[in-house]
Amino acid sequence: MDKKVVLITGTNSGFGWLTANSVAALGHKVYATMRDTDGKNANKAKALAEVENITILDVSLTDEASVKSAIDTIIAKEGTIDILVNNAGISMFGVAESSSPEDLQRMIDVNVVAPWRLMKLALPFMRKQSEGLIINISSGWGRFSAPFFAMYGASKFALEGLSESLHYELRPFGVDVAIIQPGSFPTEMSQKVQFGSDTSVIDDYKMIADIPDKIFGAVGQMFERVKPNPQEVADAVVNLINLPKGQRPLRTVADPSTGEIVKTANDAVETEYTKVLTAFGMQELLP
Repeated sequence: MDKKVVLITGTNSGFGWLTANSVAALGHKVYATMRDTDGKNANKAKALAEVENITILDVSLTDEASVKSAIDTIIAKEGTIDILVNNAGISMFGVAESSSPEDLQRMIDVNVVAPWRLMKLALPFMRKQSEGLIINISSGWGRFSAPFFAMYGASKFALEGLSESLHYELRPFGVDVAIIQPGSFPTEMSQKVQFGSDTSVIDDYKMIADIPDKIFGAVGQMFERVKPNPQEVADAVVNLINLPKGQRPLRTVADPSTGEIVKTANDAVETEYTKVLTAFGMQELLP
């Protein structure tokens, strides 16, 4: 297999850390991004940089200049970017009304605009060589939006909508766009969940105030029963990289707990979506 130049975001922990290690182990040249490599992430950056085939880049994904500088660095050294894995993201939990417009904007900036910023900069190089792969890490909540996850679900729905269009639009140019939908996994992201900033409405939701505790209890029991391993997401990335160009599915579910529900919905929508594209004269974009 040809060795590729791979850019992976959010590599300081969780899926990103595991993915960077797994992809580098294949012999690909990995550029791993994280923030604050001289501060709170200094030890993680040092440890990851010691792995063969991995180069660390300090990048703030919501800063256009920071992202462009990273892309320019990769292009200057490698001449192109073959694979982009948009893994970095943030989550938010709580009653929807407790989230301000600024809270939602922050979710959109990190989970949607930042991935698009990277895609926009990488695509010219992928199109030029008639080959490329973009993998966007979404969520099962990108297919179903659950109570108390409205802001997070909204951002993942947006990322999926963007990815789905690009999957078909870029196919004629030799560029594959794929989505991975993880379920619940015990990663550091689950420990960094954000909450809405408008606490003035919380008392008005007392009648359902016990449900969040039930959610966390159910997730805890599921972790004990199923023991989901975050490596499954990294393995899903590796599998997509290894598949032949043009044969990569739009959506891959990585969820040993409730993944069959998401997969069933994906399959049903794909069948009908094919009919829609055909009805609107876009059948040539289908595989």
